[in-house]
Amino acid sequence: MPLRQEEAEIGTGNKLDFASLLDDLIIASEKGEDGGARPSIPFDYLSVADELHSGRIKVAGETVAAEYREAGADLAAEFAALLDQAKLSLADEEHRPEEDLPPIDPESIAGELGLDRLAKNADLGRMRRNFAFANHPDRVAPHLRQRAMIRMQVANMLIDEAKRRALAAARR
Repeated sequence: MPLRQEEAEIGTGNKLDFASLLDDLIIASEKGEDGGARPSIPFDYLSVADELHSGRIKVAGETVAAEYREAGADLAAEFAALLDQAKLSLADEEHRPEEDLPPIDPESIAGELGLDRLAKNADLGRMRRNFAFANHPDRVAPHLRQRAMIRMQVANMLIDEAKRRALAAARR
């Protein structure tokens, strides 16, 4: 017997229309048969949001800034290690003679980002998003994904360093 358009055969072999299926789901959820795990600790999102916006929660700005500066102290070593790793991983890259490969050197990427101009933190975030939009590994041809990943890493390191410099300049 063919099913009418508003009926569906569910895994049990019963023929149910959509309204009956919804009724069964509502009854099951009221009985607590949803099968999903309930949170063991009640969580009130609104009270957390109120607490965050109240100003009573403070972040130690100087401590965070000091950790940020320490993390970027070995930037030259990080760049050298990244570029050495990049050369190794790109050694067997498939190159098509008709295409220009995007550069992976920090100077070229800094020029693409526009880091030669003095920028605010908001501008740096915009630069990062625009660069990622154009160069993210998911947005390039499969044979260029490794190169795109390296370009993104270099760009992120350059932008992080620019943020550190901006933060240091703002303290003076």
